[in-house]
Amino acid sequence: MLKVCRRSTFNAAHRLYRPDWSEEKNDAVYGKCNNPNFHGHNYTLEVWVEGEIDASTGYLIDLKILKTIIQTEIIDRFDHRNLNLDCSEFANLIPTAENIAIVIYEILRNVLDAKYKVSITLWETENNSVFYDGK
Repeated sequence: MLKVCRRSTFNAAHRLYRPDWSEEKNDAVYGKCNNPNFHGHNYTLEVWVEGEIDASTGYLIDLKILKTIIQTEIIDRFDHRNLNLDCSEFANLIPTAENIAIVIYEILRNVLDAKYKVSITLWETENNSVFYDGK
């Protein structure tokens, strides 16, 4: 087994907020991330694909194809968007880094061939990241 990675970036705004909680509780739990005017991040996404090398191409997966999938399925969907307001995936889901990572994983898992194992790392800041592999 071998792993390859494609890295991409996107910028998005969000607000961490539960409408069923008081403003005080939201502030206590989410702090500055509860800003009613939203806030943004420059996300870095690493998509890792694991599998066997194809003997005919020498590739595990053509990284140009993976780049196109990430662009059309993730970047075009989330880049320069307000995740809370513009993205149906977060209509009823708090767009924490953890939830964003799971949503991205599920989108990619449904598009990539089942022969591949897929995992992602989503960097929200240079110090904070989430790893998810579907488990």
